[in-house]
Amino acid sequence: MKQAMAKAEPNEFVKIDRISKRFDDALAVDDVSLTINRGEIFALLGGSGSGKSTLLRVLAGFERPSEGRVWLDGQDITDLPPYKRPINMMFQSYALFPHMTVEQNIAFGLKQDRMSKSDINDRVEQMLKLVHMTDYARRKPNQLSGGQRQRVALARSLAKSPKLLLLDEPMGALDKKLRSQMQLELVEIIERVGVTCIMVTHDQEEAMTMAQRIAIMHQGWIAQVGTPMDIYESPVSRHVAEFIGSVNSFEGEIISDMEDHAIIRCRHLDRDIYVGHGISTRAQDKKITYALRPEKLFVSTEKPEGDHNWGHGHVHDIAYLGGHSVYYIKLESGLLVQAFFHNSERRLPRPTWDDKVYISWEDDAGVVLQS
Repeated sequence: MKQAMAKAEPNEFVKIDRISKRFDDALAVDDVSLTINRGEIFALLGGSGSGKSTLLRVLAGFERPSEGRVWLDGQDITDLPPYKRPINMMFQSYALFPHMTVEQNIAFGLKQDRMSKSDINDRVEQMLKLVHMTDYARRKPNQLSGGQRQRVALARSLAKSPKLLLLDEPMGALDKKLRSQMQLELVEIIERVGVTCIMVTHDQEEAMTMAQRIAIMHQGWIAQVGTPMDIYESPVSRHVAEFIGSVNSFEGEIISDMEDHAIIRCRHLDRDIYVGHGISTRAQDKKITYALRPEKLFVSTEKPEGDHNWGHGHVHDIAYLGGHSVYYIKLESGLLVQAFFHNSERRLPRPTWDDKVYISWEDDAGVVLQS
């Protein structure tokens, strides 16, 4: 069947157009539309049951959407079976053939395509060099480390020069230290090849390290799309703010909303919150959440100056995490907030357990989220 061609934006490569997927009465993916650029590493990030893996399987052709269309490089591929799509997928388990050597695993798909033996040998050699596995070509998967098996799985996925590479929880089988190392290595290889990549993960650090843009999925729909910095610094909802990193959330009510500033009253704080810009709320939208990242908080034993943006309490707990420590401050109202201390500042006197302290922050440190 000849596929229709769609006029795409110059850099638009993958277009997910109003995709929904139902399993009986359950809606796993809910009217999702996304555009992924050519050569981009794009992450679908969400918790268990958010719909990210189902959407990836729709892209791969393993699931047929209940509604919507999928376009790849201007071609409608919605009705194409998986084996006819110019897409390869690397699974979390790597799915290497245990009875085959590394080079045989990489060559498998090329043999299925009936490529000539000399061309297969050349391509396998290229892939082994790309993933730094030439010296391991004759080993079998059970003779390799987790990171080495991952490289082989990536080489096999790239061997057929797919237009689109799909990664399903690519670091899920690795320990934390190896995962951090492999994240950067994987990005370097993908960028060197120039392939467009969509990855699924529940690990926010992995998504923010590897992807140029991230889509936060929640209950089958897209909560926010943006760069890692956009999503971390400017979340559009409390769910996104709390899903990415740590955040202190203050429930409050807007008591003044001017063009150049706003004032929020919060029962958990000693003073009102002053925001250095207008919030542009409607008359009925007075209840909000003020989200403040732990690294934006200052902690001191001295009372801050000024009439806004501070509270007081005591040090409830301290967690030492190597590069930084997390201070848990219990406010007089009973609310527990987090603040970060960089451990490079070892010589400075610091509060300790049960000390009375003040927290404070700059006018533009937090984000106002509508309820």
